[in-house]
Amino acid sequence: MNLVVNDLLKYTSTDKNEIERVLWIDTDNILAATIDILSENSLPQIRNISLINEQIESGCLEKTLEDPYCRIVDDEKIDDKQIEAREKAWDIICDAVLKEPDIYYRGERGGLIQQIINKHGVTKRLVYKYLRRYWQRGKTKNSLLPDYSKSGGKGKSKTIGQKKLGRPRSNPEVQGIGLNVDDETKRIFRVAFNKFYYTDKKNPLTTTYELMLKNFYPENTSFDNGIEKSILKELDMVPSFSQFKYWYYKELDLKKTISSRMGKKNYELNHRPITGKSDTEVMGPGAKYQIDATVADVYLKSRYNNDWIIGRPVIYVVIDVFSRMIAGIYVGLEGPSWLGAMMALANTVCDKVRFCSEYGISITEQEWPCRYLPEAILADRGEMESKKVNTLINALHIRVENTPPYRADWKGIVEQCFRTLNIKTKPFLPGFIDTDFRQRGGKDYRLNSKLTLPEFTEVIIRCVLYHNNVNWMNNFDRDEMMIAGNVNPIPCELWNWGIANRSGLLRTISEDIVKLNLMPAATATVTESGIKFKNLRYNCDIAMKERWFEKARNRGTWKEDISYDPRNMDSIYIRTENGRSFEKCYLINSERYGNKTLDEIIYMEAYKKQMKQTNADTTLQGKVNLFAEIENIVARAEKRESRQAPSNISNTKRVQGIRENRLKEKEINRKDEKFNLGDDKGNAAENKKVADVYGIDGKKIKENDDSDEMEYLLRKQKERLDKKDE
Repeated sequence: MNLVVNDLLKYTSTDKNEIERVLWIDTDNILAATIDILSENSLPQIRNISLINEQIESGCLEKTLEDPYCRIVDDEKIDDKQIEAREKAWDIICDAVLKEPDIYYRGERGGLIQQIINKHGVTKRLVYKYLRRYWQRGKTKNSLLPDYSKSGGKGKSKTIGQKKLGRPRSNPEVQGIGLNVDDETKRIFRVAFNKFYYTDKKNPLTTTYELMLKNFYPENTSFDNGIEKSILKELDMVPSFSQFKYWYYKELDLKKTISSRMGKKNYELNHRPITGKSDTEVMGPGAKYQIDATVADVYLKSRYNNDWIIGRPVIYVVIDVFSRMIAGIYVGLEGPSWLGAMMALANTVCDKVRFCSEYGISITEQEWPCRYLPEAILADRGEMESKKVNTLINALHIRVENTPPYRADWKGIVEQCFRTLNIKTKPFLPGFIDTDFRQRGGKDYRLNSKLTLPEFTEVIIRCVLYHNNVNWMNNFDRDEMMIAGNVNPIPCELWNWGIANRSGLLRTISEDIVKLNLMPAATATVTESGIKFKNLRYNCDIAMKERWFEKARNRGTWKEDISYDPRNMDSIYIRTENGRSFEKCYLINSERYGNKTLDEIIYMEAYKKQMKQTNADTTLQGKVNLFAEIENIVARAEKRESRQAPSNISNTKRVQGIRENRLKEKEINRKDEKFNLGDDKGNAAENKKVADVYGIDGKKIKENDDSDEMEYLLRKQKERLDKKDE
């Protein structure tokens, strides 16, 4: 059984409550470093991988996905103090933890820790605390975040009262006690920062403070030789420079500081964070993935309306640099953007057997064995320079490298993959754009589109499976070990060989945790009719259990932070406060919007709105005509009333007679409303007459006789009696 970094190994015996995390695996796949994640005093130990596999096979050990330290952290919602503590801890241990495997050996570790103590002036106990937390909690920067959730009010703003907060002044008799920094003082600080500090004049902080006092804390003004001068308040009535500096660093936005004082280009060139290092040496699978997007040269149709041409899809490809194995893809209408990149990255850790089955393709695990995160990702700026990339760095501990501008050749592997996909699919796909598309008189290939988005995705998956399992890469340079091992230059063979001989770079993390960290976040509204998001309504177990909808109807609506997958809006996910679990919400109106992407839902809603606007004139005209017809009926009734003679009955008597009048009217209406089957055109008056009357001999003897029917029957009876007498 193959081990990868971050695997959790749980002892099955009840008397040994230990869970070990795999921290490092050597390139020969012989030794591994592990640590007990539950012990407060545990340290890494070097173990033999073959022995670990024997314990797994015997049942003494088992792999588990239940990571007690794995939690969802929104990097944008971490307060400054937590970030400061995390960065401080990382700065202390970063040099040591990167020196693998020396840091895992006891003899080497002591020297490395002593170097840290000498460099940073910290205690050995603190260094071990940071190292243990980093190793036990998954080897990510976010594992160094302080456990403020277990504390009381630590780190929160204090309630301001009459007593002066903070350190007392050294000479209160001269300087006074001082004042507390309230909300109004903070507002003045912010205005002063923006007006005097964040400018190209590059005023120092002391000058900014003095200018603030001049503009916001004058007691009075005086004139000296015609010059107006400000007389400041007593020292006891103004904030000190220490308070001013404290709040500057507390609310410091370093990017804003450098960009506003030295220019944005200078910040981007010399001061922006370096998210990765230049490293062309790739040792094995997972050492580095390349990611890129392209707009496919083919037009697609909607699967809901055959007349809709929905344009060209976006293809994201994530490819392993070592083996050229395509580890993840995304085919859709989103991007190129972070949303598209997010879905491609999430695809790298998903179950490929399940993913392919969604498009009717049956494969085995061996045909696409990619379910891991890499050590580094190389991209070409764009979406990988947004704030959201911090999630990859801090929460998932992936090094992000960006190519310089106009240097697509730095990620030539994935670029070549796109060219290969185009060559393979172009001869067969209707709606494919040719070189004469923009030429005068050229054919409009958009009208030839026949494939839908799911069908095109199936085509791309087939191409990926071919590339991974069959494609012979003539230009791939195999090293001596590969040649000696008879490894063919086929991505899947290179991947499997690399895992067996050069493993240690792939990392496993719960698929749900990866997706929730990557999925876009938003807010949904809890209403009486469901949890509303994007005009869709959802329900969940906790909402039913805690009667959210009844509360919303009686107390008002409220917001909930959610994550969602734009590829399928059947579910959204409410994040819990501890960040380690979620509540899944299910779509209520699944008949209409079930199993549809967010793009398709937005398109359908926009089309519905367009149709409503198109018929707005007809609807409005119909309403105007209806109003005119109603007014005409009312006018006829008023005209009829005006012709009636004035009534001699009093208003009181008219009102008292409503019940009797209703009964009389009902009796009259019943005669008009009664069913009379067989009537011609419903003409009751005409049907009371006898249209055609035939005698015994079959001849017509009467037509449209207006005499009474009884008279007629008596006469006919008399005629029959007379005949009988004869």
